[in-house]
Amino acid sequence: MLINNHQLHVEVHGSDEDPVVIFLHHGLGSTRAWRSQVPAFVEAGYRVVVYDRWGYGQSEKRPHLDVPCFEDDLADLYTLLETLNVERSTLVGHSDGGTLALCFAKKYPERVACIVTVAAHIYLEPKMEPGILGIQQGFEHDERFRKGMQFAHSEKFESVFRNWFDGWHKPEALDWDMRPLLPEISCPALIIQGEDDEHATPQHAIDIAAGIPGAELWLEPDTGHMLPQDVSDEFNRKVIEFLKRKT
Repeated sequence: MLINNHQLHVEVHGSDEDPVVIFLHHGLGSTRAWRSQVPAFVEAGYRVVVYDRWGYGQSEKRPHLDVPCFEDDLADLYTLLETLNVERSTLVGHSDGGTLALCFAKKYPERVACIVTVAAHIYLEPKMEPGILGIQQGFEHDERFRKGMQFAHSEKFESVFRNWFDGWHKPEALDWDMRPLLPEISCPALIIQGEDDEHATPQHAIDIAAGIPGAELWLEPDTGHMLPQDVSDEFNRKVIEFLKRKT
């Protein structure tokens, strides 16, 4: 699908009559990251949209990643909603995708019915730097990790990593802090994080939930950064229950 002059790989599942849930993958992910969620949410009565963000998966290659503000991704998501004739939707975002969901809900409140974030980040904290460097080491020296990236992103796998790594090491990312903007998010929100997340402390999710009026917080014990994949059944059940209550 041509979106803002670049091709995006977009998948739509379920009935056109059902409420729309859009899944936003993590910083090194793709549509494959949501393979445990798509059938469960369709069965629960939702029209599910998953897409490879620009530069990822089967979408067109990208010159750089515009973190921490995600302006290009915000524009793509808005145009995608217009193209699909979706007036309002629920956004479910993991890690970078969660931050994108928060940014979109703040910028376009009329287009968002509800948000669910998993391991989203709204500032950089000391724990993040070792985690990012650890991923760099894994990418450079762990053949299994490299093969997983290549499987998800094909020949773009190196540019996907470099864009992500270089983006979060820009000087402007060090002073970035979304906390003052969170009270402007007015839709229902469920904020999720594993208590053993390798890349951020639980305080991160606590701060997000505290900043959004009426937000609910779920901290899962003994679970790391990849919570939607590691406890997929529990994730699907709790998020669907939340959406049924709130939308």
